[in-house]
Amino acid sequence: MEDVSTALYFSAASIWEVEIKRAKGKLEAPADLLETTRQRGFAELAVLSPHAIIAARLPPHHGDPFDRMLIAQAQRENLTIVTNDRRIAAYDVPVLW
Repeated sequence: MEDVSTALYFSAASIWEVEIKRAKGKLEAPADLLETTRQRGFAELAVLSPHAIIAARLPPHHGDPFDRMLIAQAQRENLTIVTNDRRIAAYDVPVLW
């Protein structure tokens, strides 16, 4: 991730999940999270219909809909997921952490 030639992405699904948790008081996050993420060089990965289809068809190893979307996006876009959630490794997707 420190290599400047590596493209870094964040999912709109991640922003959505963070904002839901922040609104419920379950997570502290900066109010300008979206802008901060962009300023740090991350490109936004939109949630598209093909991602939704893949997420819905994934095996039931993981029940969290946001994580399932991240898995689907990583599969479709050939990306690596950065996470410490060991359940994600059960899917056909590269994981870094």
